Amino acid sequence: MSTQAATAAARRSKLTPEREAELFEAVICLLREGGYDSVTMEGVAARTKCGKATLYRQWGTKPRLVTAALDRSRCAVFTGIDTGSLVGDLREAARVAASHRERDAELMEAVSQAYIQHPDLRAALRETVIEPEVAALDAMLRRAVERGEIAADNPAIGFVAPCFMGMLRIERLFEERFADASAMRTFVDAVLLPALRAEPRAAEAPEA
Repeated sequence: MSTQAATAAARRSKLTPEREAELFEAVICLLREGGYDSVTMEGVAARTKCGKATLYRQWGTKPRLVTAALDRSRCAVFTGIDTGSLVGDLREAARVAASHRERDAELMEAVSQAYIQHPDLRAALRETVIEPEVAALDAMLRRAVERGEIAADNPAIGFVAPCFMGMLRIERLFEERFADASAMRTFVDAVLLPALRAEPRAAEAPEA
C-alpha cells in the first residue's frame, strides 16, 4: 500500500461503517432530489449533523465524496460472470444489466451531465465505477479467445465493452424502441454475437 493510500485509509478509519453509510445515504438522496449540483459539502454536513471539516478530511473534494457514495451504493454488475462460453457470458450480462436497469438509471441520469461538465468527477467515476465493469466485459472476451470461440484479431473485440455500456446508457433515451425488458438480450444476439462471429452452441440457441 502506498503512503498516500495508507494515509487515506487511516483517515477513513476514524468514521464507523455505520456513520460512513449514513453520509453516503445523504449524498445519494441529494443526487436523487436535485442532481449533482444539489450536492454540497454543506448540505451533506447539515443533513447528517456532521462537521464539514470531517467530510473534507475524509474525502478531500465533492467529486470524491460523490464517487465513493455511488461506488458503495451499487452492486458490481458484470464481475463474477463466467458461464463457460462467450454466448452464455454475454447473455447473462444482458440479463443482469436488465435487472439493474431501473434501480441504477435514476442515479446515472443524475450524474450524467455532471460527468461531461466536471473532469474531476469523470476521472473518479471512471476509476471506481466504470473501469471495473469494463474490465469484467473484457475478461469475458479474453476467455473466449483462449477457448477458441472467437479470433484474437477480430476488430469487434475492442468495441464490445463500449457498445454494451453505451447501450445501457441510451436505453432510456429511446424507450419507445427498447421498452421491452429483453432489449439487452436482443442487442447481444443481433449485434454483438454476429460482429464477433460467435455462434451459439446447441444448448445456448434461442428457443423456437
